[in-house]
Amino acid sequence: MATTLTVNGTPHTVDLPPDMPLLWVLRDALHLTGTKYGCGVAACGACTVHLDGVAVRSCQTALGDVGTAQVTTIEGLGQPATLHAVQAAWVEHQVAQCGYCQSGQIMQAASLLAENATPTDADIDAAMEGNLCRCGTYPRIRAAIHDAAKRLQEV
Repeated sequence: MATTLTVNGTPHTVDLPPDMPLLWVLRDALHLTGTKYGCGVAACGACTVHLDGVAVRSCQTALGDVGTAQVTTIEGLGQPATLHAVQAAWVEHQVAQCGYCQSGQIMQAASLLAENATPTDADIDAAMEGNLCRCGTYPRIRAAIHDAAKRLQEV
C-alpha cells in the first residue's frame, strides 16, 4: 500500500505495509540510518525521532500511524555547518563515548527543550529516563542539555 510521509521536510512515497515500524521505513526504505535500532520495544530510546516536534519511539510507531505528521530524524535536526543547539552542546561537552544511543538522546533532548526552555535537573532526568546510555554519560548529557537551553534562549 502506497503511503506518503514527509521526513526532514521532504515528501516520500513508500509502498510498504501500514503496520511496518517507522524505524525500518526510515532505515531500510529511505536509507536514513542515523536513527538506531536498540531494543525494538520502546525501552531504550535509541530510535527516537520527532513527529510534529514530539519525541516518539520509531520502533513502536507504525507507518500507518504517522499520517500527515512531519517526521524529523537526527539527519534533519541540524546540518554540519549549522548544528542544532543540542548537537553543538553535545560536541562541546564531549557527551558521546560509543555514540550508539546519541541520536536518540539528542532527539529526546531537543523535544524536551521545545516544551521546556529552562528545565531543572529533575525535569531533564524525567524526560531522559527512557533513553539508555550503556557508557553512562548521564552527567554530561544533563550538562549539555542545560548548555543547549542557554544557547536556545540567546537566539
